[in-house]
Amino acid sequence: MKRHYSKSLFAALALIPAALLAQNLAPTPHSADQAELSKVEEWVLSQGIAESIAPELAAILGLGSDRLPVKLKAFRTSDGTNFAFAVSTNPKQEGIVISVLKTMTDKTEIYSVGTAWLTDRSGTLRQTIAVDASGAKVLPNSSRRKAKFKDIKAFFIKKRQATNPTTPLSPSPRISPTAVGGKKEIK
Repeated sequence: MKRHYSKSLFAALALIPAALLAQNLAPTPHSADQAELSKVEEWVLSQGIAESIAPELAAILGLGSDRLPVKLKAFRTSDGTNFAFAVSTNPKQEGIVISVLKTMTDKTEIYSVGTAWLTDRSGTLRQTIAVDASGAKVLPNSSRRKAKFKDIKAFFIKKRQATNPTTPLSPSPRISPTAVGGKKEIK
């Protein structure tokens, strides 16, 4: 089931017109959770499922013109929304696609509705992409969209931490001399 939804993401995003590639997209500044996003990337690369992004989509996202191999982690909410984190496994084409999409059915048509963000290994937002029944389009990276991107990054950071908790070493308990048979001094 996860595989079906992850393919829906890439199929839906493949509808982005190639003309959008020519747009000049200014990245957002680096975020404070940059190191944590790198840990999510490592987690997805080590435990994600192998998928690929279609050549058309890879080209639109500026990730080359061939099929782009990725590792993917996806989480489906109770309302059917699919949160996905895809990391390029091609060392020459760095890229992370984070998305929040819901698969919809309308009579005989299946499509996704939601948003996807293209970022890089530093967490810098490159593109915001809206997906709906009519296709997909690149949107300006407004402050509202940047805030949503930050929320989605935080979602994946929490998911990684929940599955790979780093437990700090606790100090050994202090034992008083009387507890181990020492003599208590009475004055």
